[in-house]
Amino acid sequence: MLGPFKRSGRRPPMGEINVVPFIDVMLVLLVIFMITAPMLTQGVQVDLPQVTSEPIDDTEDRDPIVVSVDRDGQYFISLGGDESPVSLDEVSERVIILLERQPGTQVMVRGDRNVPYGQVVTLMSTLQTAGVNNVGLISEPPPGDR
Repeated sequence: MLGPFKRSGRRPPMGEINVVPFIDVMLVLLVIFMITAPMLTQGVQVDLPQVTSEPIDDTEDRDPIVVSVDRDGQYFISLGGDESPVSLDEVSERVIILLERQPGTQVMVRGDRNVPYGQVVTLMSTLQTAGVNNVGLISEPPPGDR
């Protein structure tokens, strides 16, 4: 008796999967995403103040409405890549429309550290009259807290 396999020169079927090609493909995809992710970051260049604060616990999957004030005092609303300057009245109108479409959406303010404090307060007051009850401020952590 020759055992369970015949000695005809054929090897028995292998019951394992070779995962090396899958690993190679995943590493290539990882490199591609690592290279392209920084290129996808876009928006208004704002020099945010650096403070230590707790991150907001975001329980909803919706993206917040981000209203920015750059160093020149121009207002921007980030809506799917549309970053054109708008007036303070347009900010109010667009936020009202967006909140009517999706009530409960968070509104965040990105104010450049070089903008006068009064301009940021004016923006927050305008948002409040537009129906935003809770406005968040975006900041960056100090260099030592990263």
